[in-house]
Order: sequence, then structure tokens, then C-alpha cells
Amino acid sequence: MLYEYLINNYNMGEPIFLADIEIPNISNGSLRQMLKKLCDQGRLVRYEGGIYYLPLQSRLKGGNSLPAEMVAKYKYISRKGRINGYYSGFTFANQLGITNQVPYTTEIATNNSGGKFREVNIKGQRIILRKPKVTINEENYKILQILDLLKDISVYADEINLESMDKITKYIASFNIKKESLDKCLSQYPDKVFRTIYEMRLYNVLAQ
Repeated sequence: MLYEYLINNYNMGEPIFLADIEIPNISNGSLRQMLKKLCDQGRLVRYEGGIYYLPLQSRLKGGNSLPAEMVAKYKYISRKGRINGYYSGFTFANQLGITNQVPYTTEIATNNSGGKFREVNIKGQRIILRKPKVTINEENYKILQILDLLKDISVYADEINLESMDKITKYIASFNIKKESLDKCLSQYPDKVFRTIYEMRLYNVLAQ
């Protein structure tokens, strides 16, 4: 029954969190025993405490483990359609093309940070977790992501040139970020962020 539930609700090679499994009339203890049995049979793999996955091929045939980046994304950013975080710091600056510096750690702002700042290690991958200034949800995560970038833009870019400004404005325009929504979050940031927005004329690309 459990295996059928898993293959109907998860893709092969997708992180499965024990906390997300919902099967009526099965206690947590019984569920753990059933998961262990599937792992013993090679039909399921335990990644770490509370995290499993259906192997792309039999573990006996050398099935590959999950990428640490994928586990971090599911654990701290989004899973099951729920947004809890976003990439930040040098990680996001690199993704956006503001900096060519390839970060050695992945930086994430998340509701699941467990504090203002925390560093975790997932299978050798260092992850820096930061508490967001505003609780993250589906409506505001892109806004908070760009405000975090602007707060420390001088750290990520040697200079704010036309190319970096163009990338930021295209990002804002592509997600149809509204002025009213941005202003609600902006109140939680230092005044220098507002000045940066004004100097870069970012209000011109915000949706009304």
C-alpha cells in the first residue's frame, strides 16, 4: 500500500519527506517500519533522516543518489506547490548574471531557517540559510529576492553598469512585479534600498 502511494505521488529520483506522507490510519511508528522495509528491499532509498527517494534504478545496480542542490531546494525553497524560500546572496547574483563569481556555498532565504543565520551541510554541500525580513509566500518571494539583491548590490557588483541594470529591470518586468506589492515589503528594508531603486529608475518598470 505504501509503495503504491509513493509511486502515485512522487517521481523517481524526487525527494520524499516523511513529514509529507499522509496515509489514513497508519501511525508514525508503523510508517517508519514500512519505509525501512521498502529500503531493505531496494525499492526505496533513505537519503538522510526523514528524507527518501524512489531510485531511478535498483540500488543493487548502482542507482544514483539525489543531488544535494535538489534536496536543499525541496527542503528550504519549495515542494508540493508551497513556496518557503528563494535563492539569495551570491547564488542569486550569479544566477542573474550580476556577478561571474561562482559561489562555493548555496545561499537561501527561507522560512525554515531556524534562526537569523544558520549553516547546514547536505552531503558535503554547504548551505547558508537566512531568515527573511518578511514571511515568504507565493505572492512576495520574487519581490523579496530582488530587494535582498539591491540591499547588497555593491557587494555583488563592482559597479552598477547598464548591463547589470538591464538584467535587473528585465527580471522585474518578467514577473510583473507591482509597485504596491513592492512598497509593502520595502518598508522592512534600509532606506538605501529605496535610494537604489530610485537611482536605477526601477519604478519605471513596475506594474501598476
